[in-house]
Amino acid sequence: TYQSIFFRAKVAMLILAGLNVWLFHSRVERRVADWDLTPSTPSAARVAAIVSLVLWAGIVVAGRMIAYNWFDCDIQPQADFINWAKGNDIPVGPGRGSGAGSLVAYSLRITDLDPLQYGLLFERFLNPERVSMPDFDIDFCQDNRDRVIDYVKRKYGHDAVSQIATFGTLGAKAVVRDAGRVLDLPYTKCDQLSKLIPHNPTDPWTLERALAQEPAFADAVAADEENQELIALAKPLEGLTRSVGMHAGGVLIAPGKLTDFTPLYCAQGTEGVISQYDKDDVEAIGLVKFDFLGLTTLTIIDLTLKYVRQLDPSFALELDRLPLDDAATYEIFKRGETTAIFQFESRGMRELLKRAKPDRLEDLIALNALYRPGPMDLIPEYVDRKQGRQKVEYVHRSIEPILSETYGVMVYQEQVMRIAQETGGYSLGAADLLRRAMSKKKPEEMARHRSIFVDGAAAKGVDARTAAEL
Repeated sequence: TYQSIFFRAKVAMLILAGLNVWLFHSRVERRVADWDLTPSTPSAARVAAIVSLVLWAGIVVAGRMIAYNWFDCDIQPQADFINWAKGNDIPVGPGRGSGAGSLVAYSLRITDLDPLQYGLLFERFLNPERVSMPDFDIDFCQDNRDRVIDYVKRKYGHDAVSQIATFGTLGAKAVVRDAGRVLDLPYTKCDQLSKLIPHNPTDPWTLERALAQEPAFADAVAADEENQELIALAKPLEGLTRSVGMHAGGVLIAPGKLTDFTPLYCAQGTEGVISQYDKDDVEAIGLVKFDFLGLTTLTIIDLTLKYVRQLDPSFALELDRLPLDDAATYEIFKRGETTAIFQFESRGMRELLKRAKPDRLEDLIALNALYRPGPMDLIPEYVDRKQGRQKVEYVHRSIEPILSETYGVMVYQEQVMRIAQETGGYSLGAADLLRRAMSKKKPEEMARHRSIFVDGAAAKGVDARTAAEL
């Protein structure tokens, strides 16, 4: 049955995790070998064995949580197709998103990031309080991504695997242009009117909002009867589905024939089918969506290594062995010479690199996290503190160990969760709910958490004013 298939897969996942102890141990031993051990200290192998045993106990607990809490989702197919790709010379990214906080994923080689080294939290990925499905954001070489999808179709059945539909909707600007075309109004007139509506991808404007908050748009509508008729026609159409497309990376793997779970759609002129449910509806009916993201940067790196080996057959380089403290590399970043470097190639980011002058990996991570709408406001403070122009201060001593890496600036969601835990008395599961409320900008939830945080901080001896500031 549907449930028993996933139960057996979850049991297989735990067995597979056990069989990968040797892999995890070797990674720990390699890390321990870098420690500054005195001659009287036990061998690196023995220390690694002890560390592995302790950490593996945590992994077993995490594995049980994954098997129990991950709804009908399953981690085993992830390990399967990712390790198939790695074994078939298809470049795979080290892992992005909350899944990088899982030691189980690290031990199964789903991700290549050690969550202990970078302070990543498992509860950011999965915890008992989480009610939505977790997933991994996995990057594949753009040129070979389709090979991985073809492998999944062969392995799990062509009738059980498809990509996922997306639905384009009529936004405020588009509906003005489309309605104007139906009314046979001049294109330039409709285009000029639509351009008066502010554009913000993270906070889309509606026609009602533009009429209420954008004087130029409201005046243009009020001054012209044709514009009034246009907006009256456009309002009921706003938000309706305009087009059907295919999700950039989402792939659906069903426990049986897809037609038992979702209607399918075949675009004209193509042979491949996609689900008629979008990603949210797919998860709502209990199916599992996997992200197969194509990344051109991985293709460029792979081609670079191949070309170098053609010129010098003796050339040998393992990317995961590259030093992360190479001074000459950071000089390149300081000069902003980062064209074609993933997420550091835009003009604005290059200018930021020249101002911040990063000299360690943690600086690059922080700048990448800050360079997006919202956190951008913290960039001047971060740069000034790094350069010594502004004193590094902490609202309360309890947050200093958490924020010292980023000069007292709260940059990461993990920092939010740890402050909620250390200062506000939250469990990490509850702290993840606080993080989600902040990222979703839910005022009611944030107000509720505010009182919980202040009360929890008071129980730990933090005064109400300091807690409110935090």
